[in-house]
Amino acid sequence: MLDSQIKGQLTAYLERLQRPIELVATLDDSPAANEMRALLVDIVACSPKVSLREDGNASRRPSFAVGLPGEAPRIHFAGLPMGHEFTSLVLALLQTGGHPPKVEPAVIEQIKALPGSFNFETYISLSCHNCPDVVQALNLMAVLNPKVTSTMIDGALFQSEVEARQIMAVPTSYLNGEEFGAGRMLIEEILSKVDTGAAARAAEELGQKEAFDVLVVGGGPAGAAAAIYAARKGIRTGVLAERFGGQVMDTLGIENFISVSHTEGPKLVASLEQHVKDYAVDVMNLQRAGKLVPAAENGGLVGIELENGAKLQAKTVILSTGARWREMNVPGEKEYKAKGVCFCPHCDGPLFKGKRVAVIGGGNSGVEAAIDLAGIVAHVTLLEFADTLRADAVLQNKLYSLPNVTVIKSAQTTEVTGDGQKVNGLRYKDRVSGEEKTVELEGIFVQIGLLPNTDWLKGTLELSRFGEIIIDAKGQTNLPGVFAAGDCTTVPYKQIIIAMGAGATASLSAFDHLIRSSAPA
Repeated sequence: MLDSQIKGQLTAYLERLQRPIELVATLDDSPAANEMRALLVDIVACSPKVSLREDGNASRRPSFAVGLPGEAPRIHFAGLPMGHEFTSLVLALLQTGGHPPKVEPAVIEQIKALPGSFNFETYISLSCHNCPDVVQALNLMAVLNPKVTSTMIDGALFQSEVEARQIMAVPTSYLNGEEFGAGRMLIEEILSKVDTGAAARAAEELGQKEAFDVLVVGGGPAGAAAAIYAARKGIRTGVLAERFGGQVMDTLGIENFISVSHTEGPKLVASLEQHVKDYAVDVMNLQRAGKLVPAAENGGLVGIELENGAKLQAKTVILSTGARWREMNVPGEKEYKAKGVCFCPHCDGPLFKGKRVAVIGGGNSGVEAAIDLAGIVAHVTLLEFADTLRADAVLQNKLYSLPNVTVIKSAQTTEVTGDGQKVNGLRYKDRVSGEEKTVELEGIFVQIGLLPNTDWLKGTLELSRFGEIIIDAKGQTNLPGVFAAGDCTTVPYKQIIIAMGAGATASLSAFDHLIRSSAPA
């Protein structure tokens, strides 16, 4: 099952086990079960501290569990955890075997102190790069708290469950039988939902912080670069982020980051976060800014009011809040989001195997999505508003070579239709003839660009007609002491490498502002 190189790496990892662990398999005669048995046998061969028994009685077959001998296992894998989920398996083995997790001590204590019982089930696809974050977080909770169980379920293998529960996006998690959350969640986010007092405690702690010299709002590439450049100046630096990494966390392949021929979004974000933590930066993750108060109205300091009620102050602020997926804003879209309306073809595509889907948007992202989906689904209909596709010629050539793809240009999507539980089609207007038409399908992937995350700034500082923060060549906004960088600004070309440069520029400008504002007349 595992090649010799992976076996060698796994053997090295399992040398870190501090206590014996046991794999408990619940198998049948299916090909998937045979693959699972081969995987488990290979794992056992990599360490004398790992044993296997095949007398499991789990409700899902094939599946296996990871636990300690003599105890009921709390981590379960209903499916073969390969691809992106292989790391989830390795971490489950190590952490069950006593290897310490790389999380803050306060998080560990919070998990251990959770009251009540928690049975988590997480539906994933093996091609989803966001799913492992949820699986790994819940598995760790199961390791640390005996009242928590975690089950990873491969939606492609257990399609009957996916259809019964109307799951049309991954990861989707259930807690004690009720839907708990959809989409990527960090362990801190999960804890904030199950630990009802966490938000109040966080707000109180944040409100007691002293004023920062530079406060960066946003933890994407621009924010990370700004924080690093500020911290290197030896000044008090903070990063306030709703989700460290931002949009990059949802990016699968990155091949235009100069000097790195290929990487993936989550991998780049992990490197960015580690680089920031190499310096004395106060990272306040999972916090959402709600209001900016100009220095002129706040005693000379720029204020940031958080949605949880906390207030932060700084001599200078760098806004790097990035952007989010642009929505179609048509009837039915919001009602059927995650019920057929999706934004990530890599994550959710496998759930539509053998079905009919549409891709909205004829740029590079839309055409790439259609090409990827064509290898999974029965048929793809790509709809483009303009009379020509905007994607690169090489992508268009590939798209038109696929037999199960239909391209419709001059098409204005007017409505998403459904049966009350899931999508069953869409309506569009032919912009040439004016005729209204209907396409029957099960999934819609929206790929029409990004919107800046600046709604909370309206009426406070100057924005463009597209909602972007207007900046000059130095990243300065129209408010003294307030700078901005990245995809939320008027900087042309929304690219990771450009955002990083813009973050560095804004940080250096903020430092220059500090020097000039503190110098004697």
